[in-house]
Amino acid sequence: MTASGAVLDLSLPQLGLALLLVGVIIAISIYQRLGIAGDAVVGTLRAMVQLYLVGLILAVVFRAARWYWVLLILVVMTAVAAQAATGRLGKPLPGGGVIAALALTVSTAVTLFYVIGVVVRVRPWYEPQYIIPIAGMILGSAMTSAALAGDRLQSDLRSRADEVEARLALGFSGREAVQPVVRAALRAAMIPTVNGMMTVGLVQLPGMMTGQILAGSSPLLAIKYQLVVVFMQAAATAIAAMLFVRLAVARYLTPAHQFTRSRL
Repeated sequence: MTASGAVLDLSLPQLGLALLLVGVIIAISIYQRLGIAGDAVVGTLRAMVQLYLVGLILAVVFRAARWYWVLLILVVMTAVAAQAATGRLGKPLPGGGVIAALALTVSTAVTLFYVIGVVVRVRPWYEPQYIIPIAGMILGSAMTSAALAGDRLQSDLRSRADEVEARLALGFSGREAVQPVVRAALRAAMIPTVNGMMTVGLVQLPGMMTGQILAGSSPLLAIKYQLVVVFMQAAATAIAAMLFVRLAVARYLTPAHQFTRSRL
């Protein structure tokens, strides 16, 4: 930001200087023999290509401002997020792609339309400048929570399989038998978000707030928008984790309330 309030542009040489920061990861990896130097290089290249491609696509969509292009982008984003969420599981989940897509679609749609229609009140509702970035933040949080919940669910079902079967033998229904595991998975998925809410603004300035300040917005206005982001991400995290875990745990139970260890 300059004294006149204009945003400082970044030249390609300046981006090149920023790229040198990735060398820190590579140097530490080589020195400590971590074996992630290659992944860091690939990740850096992918980030550059993906972000530039997305930037070009968004520039076209922003100019067109058509609702069907916005919806298409949201569908693609959700599909990629669903694949990423299930890809992080230790073992493939039967029907996991459908479960993840449903959980992410519902959590993102409910949260997004509430924020767009009730809180921010964007007109028209499909204004890409608002809906795409907001949807991306919501979807990212939902994806992470679903992945964390799914990973913890599988881990606990494996380690506590005897406990689940014992509860079933005592006459508990399938839903009741797995409830302690479900509760632990939901807690694991939601704790990072809750902890983040406790330290936001004290440990770091969040991305959206920083971006708005750099763009010249008043810090107080940036704080208001950041609070909206914090609250919507918390809601999306809770909804996505709950839906994913409830739908996923049913894959390990039969209609006769039997526990299928083989799927773990």
